Amino acid sequence: MSENGKGRDDSWPADGEDMRSAAERQAEADREATAALILRLRSQGIRNTRLLSAIERVPRRLFLSAALQRHAGEDTAMPIECGQTISQPSLVARMTDALDVAATHKVLEVGTGSGFQAAILGLMAGEVHSIERYRTLVDLARERLASLRIGSVRVHHGDGLDGLAEHAPYDRIIVTASGPEIPRVLLDELAEDGKLIMPRGPKGSLQQLVLIEKRDGRLSEKVLAEVRFVPLVEGTASRL
Repeated sequence: MSENGKGRDDSWPADGEDMRSAAERQAEADREATAALILRLRSQGIRNTRLLSAIERVPRRLFLSAALQRHAGEDTAMPIECGQTISQPSLVARMTDALDVAATHKVLEVGTGSGFQAAILGLMAGEVHSIERYRTLVDLARERLASLRIGSVRVHHGDGLDGLAEHAPYDRIIVTASGPEIPRVLLDELAEDGKLIMPRGPKGSLQQLVLIEKRDGRLSEKVLAEVRFVPLVEGTASRL
């Protein structure tokens, strides 16, 4: 109780200052981690200024569990809810860079996961649709995107192997899970002069990161790297 006898706890301003200091420390840590990441990406050949700017505006920490947030600045894949993973930032950047996303593009993402990739795309493209088979991940991604005020992304609960015909065609398509082949429905939903990127290969083994381009109705492909992704699974999850 304070000396004036009104029952005020004189400790509360100090507590408030401590809370602000904690928030400031976290913000500073985010800035430092992001700056280190941007330097790393530049050293790896990423020069797309729109992409780097988008990554700077999306704290990876927000897309991780509390236990893993201190590792947000590390360039490594990490587990998320529903047994899925969030890719390492360098791979997210490389896949996005290969798509050459413009502000006028409509983008389809198959496999929302944490929502980190969708957030970056949402800051670069005019319209983004992301499909996720796990309802839990859909809800979490929507919350995270809303907290960042990224309104250009719509997250859909559904089967990515069915595509998303109601919003097709798409200028760019990114698939964040692997499969033995590129789903035909996604190739059909790819617009003329469009690009699609997906890890192709067997489950549990190294896969090829493939870039598909459609020109004059013809498809061409280029293998960009060897990667390892979780498999693309048919249907929606009956639980989670």
